[in-house]
Amino acid sequence: MGATELSFSKSLLFSPSRSTLHSSTNRSVSFLPPGSKTRSLPPLRSSMSSHDDDDTASKEAKLWGGRFEESVTEKVEKFTESISFDKALYKQDITGSKAHATMLAHQGLITDSDRDSILRGLDEIETKIEADQFEWRTDREDVHMNIEAALTDLIGEPAKKLHTARSRNDQVATDFRLWCRDAIDTVIVKIKHLQTALVQLALKNEALIVPGYTHLQRAQPVLLPHVLLTYVEQLERDAGRYVDCRERLNFCPSELVLWLELVCLLIAIHLSRLGEEWVLWASEEFGFMTPSFSSASTGSSIMPQKKNPDPMELVRGKSARVIGDLVTVLTLCKGLPLLTTEIFKKIKNLCSIAPRQ
Repeated sequence: MGATELSFSKSLLFSPSRSTLHSSTNRSVSFLPPGSKTRSLPPLRSSMSSHDDDDTASKEAKLWGGRFEESVTEKVEKFTESISFDKALYKQDITGSKAHATMLAHQGLITDSDRDSILRGLDEIETKIEADQFEWRTDREDVHMNIEAALTDLIGEPAKKLHTARSRNDQVATDFRLWCRDAIDTVIVKIKHLQTALVQLALKNEALIVPGYTHLQRAQPVLLPHVLLTYVEQLERDAGRYVDCRERLNFCPSELVLWLELVCLLIAIHLSRLGEEWVLWASEEFGFMTPSFSSASTGSSIMPQKKNPDPMELVRGKSARVIGDLVTVLTLCKGLPLLTTEIFKKIKNLCSIAPRQ
């Protein structure tokens, strides 16, 4: 790039008129060639309704709003908020804040009295959340700011010291990592429950012979316990991958989102195959099993004799979403620079859903 071109680029990027909010928002906008007699569009500010102005004037200041003289509009808040899904991180956020307050007091950055006030306030907020008495506010954007603002309302000045030596990005990374670890612990327990149920079913049918299938045609006879224990072994490897993933979460940096989504994908595929097997076995064409009306099937509105294995069909169907989530995260991550961007909100949303499928 030549000297003239460089100077021109700098004038575009660093011109005082472009870094000043008032000059950029009050300027008329035209998409017509210079010298055209057609009237330009009205100033951008005139497109805001008085209702939007009233809303922005009444909102509390944002943590990041130091250089801004006005708050964002309600439409922007709704589009950028994450509280609708990241409030699931409340327990991890409170745990991290308690640890941070304890560290600040240990380092002499806050007093023991302030630390105790913060800890008591966080306990009270957690109690309100779990009793469904906490007000989640969209204008506070996310779980971190909701809890911090509520703590300030509750205990006053000591709460403002909690942000010392910590950014909101620090909170996001820490809370999300802790949530993923807790989710893994929960999923591992559920895997063990499913394994136990399959083993018990195998023991009840210890000598039962069923046909094996190749190309969906009857082939070599096999024992039902062998079929069931095949899934038990698959689940054992799935549990091992979750244990390995949990260990990797303790290292920073790590590709924690990709690892967790990949592990969720593999178990989703295994569960989908189990679901498909049972759907086939419950059909009249196979007739290997009869689902219970009360716990494992639904009926038909016009054919009362039917027993539909809906739960296992949904297990099979939900796996598609987990597969799609991994593809989405891979696509989002492939162009990310090292540090955080707003795309992380989308990744956090997807990853918080996958372990629950």
